[in-house]
Amino acid sequence: MKKICMTLAAVCYALSVCAQDNKRIAPNTLSEGDLLFCVAESDNNITDVTTGLEGKRIDHVAIFHRKDGQGFALEAIHKGVCLSPIDSFMTRRQNVMVAQLKDTMGVACSVERALRFIGTPYDFNFMPSDSAMYCSELVQKCYKTKEGNLVFKPIPMSFHDKTGAITPYWKDYYGRQGLRVPEGEPGSNPGDLSRSDKIFILGELRKNL
Repeated sequence: MKKICMTLAAVCYALSVCAQDNKRIAPNTLSEGDLLFCVAESDNNITDVTTGLEGKRIDHVAIFHRKDGQGFALEAIHKGVCLSPIDSFMTRRQNVMVAQLKDTMGVACSVERALRFIGTPYDFNFMPSDSAMYCSELVQKCYKTKEGNLVFKPIPMSFHDKTGAITPYWKDYYGRQGLRVPEGEPGSNPGDLSRSDKIFILGELRKNL
């Protein structure tokens, strides 16, 4: 009986995830601080070494921010930390999952904290310093509870594939700069954030409903 109950619970959870994935979210219904997880159409050098929710190829995350009645994606991209109009963000990244924190008490302050990084250069080397910032780092460092504790704890960084070997791409990437691959150093990645038990998936962002 216990095994049956556990199996039913697993089935119910899977069905709930599918239902959430299929739910369409309009940009004008987004709430301040919702997280926007981008799903790549095919594997890439980030998804090769990270794992997203339900195995999805999640390679980027942004923060929803509303300013003067307009929606923006607050994100760290190659030109640095910036505000991208939500329409242009969705044109650039068409498959987007929307997530919301289960405890929203500290979200407004977290977004304000992230806004202070606008203009900060992109961290191409994914290092822990605040002098440059990559996408999931912006979320991981800025989202705090109302008590001031990090919502998302740092995790060991992953540059290895399913076999446990650091991929040739990342060996070459850091080798060209004379750097050691920061495997295992404290950090974050968008796939791991998407699997956090601190959030729940609202659905899929759709431009036109």
